[in-house]
Amino acid sequence: MQDQKLENLLNLALSATPEERERSLNLNVGYNPEENSWVVIVKYSGDISNLSLVGIQVEPMVNEYAILTVPESLIDSLSELPQIEYVEKPKRLFFAVNQAKAASCVNLVQQGSSILTGRGVLVAVIDSGIDYYHEDFRNPDGTTRILSLWDQTLERVFTKEEIDQALSTGSRAEARRLVPSVDNSGHGTAVASIAAGNGRENRGQYRGVAYESPLLVVKLGVPQEAGFPRTTELMRAVNFVVREAVALQMPIVINLSFGNTYGSHDGTSLLETFLDDISNYGKTVIVVGTGNEGVSGGHLSGVLTMARPQEIELSVGGYQTGFSVQLWKSYADLFDISIITPSGETIGPISSSLGPQTINLGNTQILLYYGKPGPYSVAQEIYLEFLPATTFIDSGIWRFRLTPRQIVEGKYDFWLPSAGVLNQSTRFLRPTPETTLTIPSTATKVISVGAYDDTYQSYADFSGRGFTRRTNQVKPDIAAPGVGIIAARTGGGYEPVTGTSFATPFVTGGAALLMQWGIVDGRDPFLFGEKVKAYLIRGARHLPGITSYPNPEVGYGALCVSDSLPV
Repeated sequence: MQDQKLENLLNLALSATPEERERSLNLNVGYNPEENSWVVIVKYSGDISNLSLVGIQVEPMVNEYAILTVPESLIDSLSELPQIEYVEKPKRLFFAVNQAKAASCVNLVQQGSSILTGRGVLVAVIDSGIDYYHEDFRNPDGTTRILSLWDQTLERVFTKEEIDQALSTGSRAEARRLVPSVDNSGHGTAVASIAAGNGRENRGQYRGVAYESPLLVVKLGVPQEAGFPRTTELMRAVNFVVREAVALQMPIVINLSFGNTYGSHDGTSLLETFLDDISNYGKTVIVVGTGNEGVSGGHLSGVLTMARPQEIELSVGGYQTGFSVQLWKSYADLFDISIITPSGETIGPISSSLGPQTINLGNTQILLYYGKPGPYSVAQEIYLEFLPATTFIDSGIWRFRLTPRQIVEGKYDFWLPSAGVLNQSTRFLRPTPETTLTIPSTATKVISVGAYDDTYQSYADFSGRGFTRRTNQVKPDIAAPGVGIIAARTGGGYEPVTGTSFATPFVTGGAALLMQWGIVDGRDPFLFGEKVKAYLIRGARHLPGITSYPNPEVGYGALCVSDSLPV
C-alpha cells in the first residue's frame, strides 16, 4: 500500500525508475542522484533533532516546519515516526514607475510635511538577487541600503559592512571581487527598484514606492548548475528574513514575485500553510504575485452531471519533451477516466486503486498516480506525468473522457505546468481562465496581487485569476500596475518590464508605507498582518468598465495607497 503520509507526487517519484525521473520535469525535483537522497518538506510536532543521528539532515523552520535531506532508503522509516505529520517534495518555481505610482495613489502620501517613504520598515526581496552596485539602492552618502544579502547560490550572507567595502572600491568589477553576488536575470533588481528603489541614478525620476526602506535581499539558490529555484529555497529565505526582522525589532514586508501551478489551489499545501503560519511571526506582511498564466491555456474546469460524459481536449505541440497533467476532484464524486491518443487509441477506464500505474502508448509513456485526500485537504488528485519513450511526446490532440458513476458535487479542475516550460501550442483547446493564479498566491494570509494596465485602466489579460478552488476565497486581493513599468536594470540604467512580478512590488511598497504610518510613526502599533490587507482592500479603486467587485481578475480593485490610510 502506498504511504498516505507522503504526498502523491512524492509517492509517484519514489516508485519511478531513475531513468523516468531523469526524463521528467517534476519527478526529479528534490532528488540528488549522486547521494541517492531527497530534500523534503515536513510538518512535524515534538522533537526531531535526533534524526541527525541516523543520517538525516534537519533544517528547522518556525512553527514546526522543517526541510530534511533524507537518504532514499530512510524515507519509509521517516514517515513511520509519530512526530512526522506530512511530507512533501519541493516544487519548481517560475519567476513570473513614475506614471504607475500616480495611478496607485502613492504621490499623494509623499507630499507635504508628513510624507511616507517606508522609513523604519524593512522590505525583503526574495528573488534572483540584486545589483547592489546600482545607485538606486544606495544612501545619499553612497553607502548601501541593503542590511543583509544572502546569496544562496554562494551559501553566504553578505553584511552591510561588506557591501559598503565593495562599493568603496569605485568600480563594479572591483566590487564583485569582494561581494561576488550577481543578479544574472535582472528580475530581482527590477522588483526591488519598484518596491524600494530611490531613483538616485536618475535624480529621483524612477523612484520606487518605499524609497527609504532598508532592504533585506535573498538570491534564491539552485540545487544544480543551470537549474531553477525550488519551494525549499523559498521557505529557507522567508524563514531567514522573518528571523532577521524579529532580531532587529522592525516590521517587515516580504515580496514574492514567483510561483508554480502544482497543487489543489485551495491554500492547503505545506508551502502555503507555512506562509500563513509565519505571517503571524513578528510584525510581518507577505505579498505574492498571482502569476502570468491567465491566458496560457493551462487550466480547464467543468461540472459533471449523471449520464453526461465529457471529453477534455488537450493539444500537444510538436517537439514537446514532457509535461504533467493534474486532475483535482471531490472525493465524493466517482467517475471513470479514459485516455484517447491522437491516433484514436483508447486506454481505460483507468483503475482508481491507490498507487502508481504505468501506461505505454506509441512514443509516449504515462506515469499515473491515483491519490486519496491528504490530512490537510479534502481534494482528490489524479496525477499524470507524460514522458517521451524516445525523444518527444506524440503530438496532436489528446483527450480525457470523464464518465460519471456517482456525482455529488461534480466539479473538476485540470492544470498543466507553467507555460514557461511548454511549447506554445501545448494547451487545453477550451481553457478556463479563472483559477489560473499560481501557488503560493493561494495562501490565505498573504496579500495576492494581480496586474492591470494603468495606461488604459484595464485588466492585464495575462494576470493569473481567482478565485481559489473549492474554498472560493477572493484572490487576487488587489491589483497594481504591471504593464510597461520602468525599473532599474542590472548593470545600471532602467528598462521597461511587464508582468505580475512587477505589479507585486507596488503593493509591497504600499504596505511598507502603511506600516510606517501606523507602527513607525506611532499612529497604530498593530498595523501589520491581515490588518494591512484589510486597509488596502478598503482603499482599493474601481477600474472603469468593471462593475462587480470583488472579481477574479482584480479582486477588490486597484491599489490606492492614499485612500487606504484610515484618515
